Amino acid sequence: MKYYIICGEASGDLHGANLIKAIRLIDYEAEFRVWGGDLMEKEGVVNVNHIKERAFMGFVEVMKNLPTIKQLIKFAKDDITEYKPDRLLFIDYPGFNLRIAEWAHQNGFETHYYISPKVWAWNTKRALKIKINIDHLYVILPFEVDFYKQYDYPVHYVGNPLMDAIEKFEIDIDFKTKNNFDDKPIIALLPGSRKQEIDNILPVLLKGTLGFKEKYTLALAVAPNFDTNYFNKFENIKNLKLVVDNTYNLLKVSEAAIVTSGTATLETALLNVPQVVCYKTSWLNYRIAKMVIKVKFISLVNLIMGKEIVKELIQNDCNPSALQLELGKLLIEPDRTNMLKNYEKLGKIVGSGGASERVAGLVVKND
Repeated sequence: MKYYIICGEASGDLHGANLIKAIRLIDYEAEFRVWGGDLMEKEGVVNVNHIKERAFMGFVEVMKNLPTIKQLIKFAKDDITEYKPDRLLFIDYPGFNLRIAEWAHQNGFETHYYISPKVWAWNTKRALKIKINIDHLYVILPFEVDFYKQYDYPVHYVGNPLMDAIEKFEIDIDFKTKNNFDDKPIIALLPGSRKQEIDNILPVLLKGTLGFKEKYTLALAVAPNFDTNYFNKFENIKNLKLVVDNTYNLLKVSEAAIVTSGTATLETALLNVPQVVCYKTSWLNYRIAKMVIKVKFISLVNLIMGKEIVKELIQNDCNPSALQLELGKLLIEPDRTNMLKNYEKLGKIVGSGGASERVAGLVVKND
């Protein structure tokens, strides 16, 4: 069959690549046309538009780029119409994908959505649109099943695809040697994968970790789409060792991590690394978010557990002194051990891998 897949972020690119592999195990002659990134491209598919061309983040940023977004939506509709896919698959990226999904449903395309939009966090009425426009929804968080029951909408719980990547991950035992690390323990900094969030958060991370540079090696995880020269503009960046496109290996050798809120918070927990979660955006974006977001936490770790397991430093609380204090706690007892014990409980809730294979089976065989 012919499959058309749209994702918009690095995590979606990872899950999309794994899904393509899983579909090919069932549908040997599958053809793919995608909106993805480097990982999906490595699977030998036709990539219509790279994710780096659509890295719009926050309410204000989206508004500024509305003309571009409208052009992309029109192009997507025209391209789907011409390609005539048997299955249209959306991966997260709701601002864009839900618009395409509504049009696709009206035009008779079979719609599948992998990784539910976070409608439980804000604007819950979008669940009604999803029910109308999405033929098959595959959710990755246990509480999402109960959420959609309120709308009499049966969904497929497939487990978390991060476990696929983590279980397949093989540690590079020579990682520290290859990257010229010394014998000092390592603190990993994960500032995100978009320039906008990095510009807001990295200066705080650099100042907040100054007091640790004598006893620890500070290492910055750099997303694969970045030129390392981009980071030269940040003050104190020379205190950091830059590690490009090798975050899992970096985390595995780290004592602790500072992580920008997003998928990376759950990855860090599942890799068993104590962490502080940070998030900082523009004043206007933050005020809008405060008005519409209904959940108590922003990190996936705390959302899944239903309580604060990792410390979240948000907006004004995301400052150098607070960061230094919370990071210091993770390097000593009892906070360190308590967090690791909670990670064990989290791992049992998330479960084992196989999400990609489960989704592939449902997508291919669902007529």
